[in-house]
Amino acid sequence: MTGEFFSPDNLAILVLEDSTVLAGQPFGAAADAVFELVFNTSMTGYQEIATDPSYRGQGVLFTASHIGNVGVNPEDYESGAPQVSALVVRSLSPSVSNWRATVTLSDWLATHGVPGISGIDTRYLTRKLRDAGTMKAALSTQGADPQQLLATARAWPGLDGRDMVREVTCVEPYHWTGDAADHWIAGDALRGSENQHGLVGQHVVLYDFGAKRNIPRHLTAAGMRVTVVPADTPAASVLAMQPAGVMLSNGPGDPAGLPYAVDAVRELIDADVPLFGICLGHQLIGRALGGATSRLKFGHHAGNHPVQDVRTGKVAITSQNHNYQVDIASLDRDEVEITHLSLNDGSLEGMRLRRHPVFSVQYHPEAAPGPHDSHGLFAEFQALLASRSPD
Repeated sequence: MTGEFFSPDNLAILVLEDSTVLAGQPFGAAADAVFELVFNTSMTGYQEIATDPSYRGQGVLFTASHIGNVGVNPEDYESGAPQVSALVVRSLSPSVSNWRATVTLSDWLATHGVPGISGIDTRYLTRKLRDAGTMKAALSTQGADPQQLLATARAWPGLDGRDMVREVTCVEPYHWTGDAADHWIAGDALRGSENQHGLVGQHVVLYDFGAKRNIPRHLTAAGMRVTVVPADTPAASVLAMQPAGVMLSNGPGDPAGLPYAVDAVRELIDADVPLFGICLGHQLIGRALGGATSRLKFGHHAGNHPVQDVRTGKVAITSQNHNYQVDIASLDRDEVEITHLSLNDGSLEGMRLRRHPVFSVQYHPEAAPGPHDSHGLFAEFQALLASRSPD
């Protein structure tokens, strides 16, 4: 095995499937975990990242060197609990210095059974993942034998082809009535777009494939009534609600493992319902159109990815979190207009259908965390609903 030498004094052990072993200090829960290890280059927002359901089945390596100094608070949740399998950091702050904090990061993770490891050379590990690609990994904060962890990592089936959405979607439909962070959204975030089309009370159905809370926050700030439905809700049930439009949320894992969702999206497209897809929702639209999806080498996980609107040339800095992409070459260009491309690797970041009221983006316009450059996409959705309104 390569990497730092294992010592009994270092109770946290991280092992990658390529036999790399890293020893560090444990924090969070006393537990073992196996996961897909990805790196995130965001400078802030570790709580929002840790509670993003799109990270289900993954361990997050933060490239920011100092994590934990603002603690955890009830306003910055993107779901009800940590969704990550583990956290890997260079330095864990020994103190919390934010007036909103109610608990330390370590204690919060411990409460929810999530282990973490600190004291890791995160630059070394990030370079390894960048060069070799995403890897399976196992972490123990209980002093497990590295050989056992290696066997566990290699035996783990991984995320390809698996349905991870069923682990994070809601159980029953519900009406979004807001949460502790709503007051952060209703101000500057949507200034100039809120209610500008007079659509107060328009009903939008949000498919919960692992929806971040900032999506319904934006919709309600814009005056929409939002009904959230489970991922396996048939299209017929959604159409029976007679919504003004439907949003397809972000979510974890491989879109190829969600044939029931692809079928529902295809039916909604055929029904000519206005659709807005985000991240996994974008990938599901691509597959519903007969396109193919594939795994990126190490994924996009950050709040600093440049994306160009190919129609205008304008560049937005975006928040991203995905390991899969829609393959551009697999799409029928007579049916699909390519609207956005990644300036990092040229991958597809946005599309619009030519004959149906449907558009989608691979990145996260709701951010949380991340820049606000793309908040205007919610106004575009408003405009689409307005164009279809009988009034």
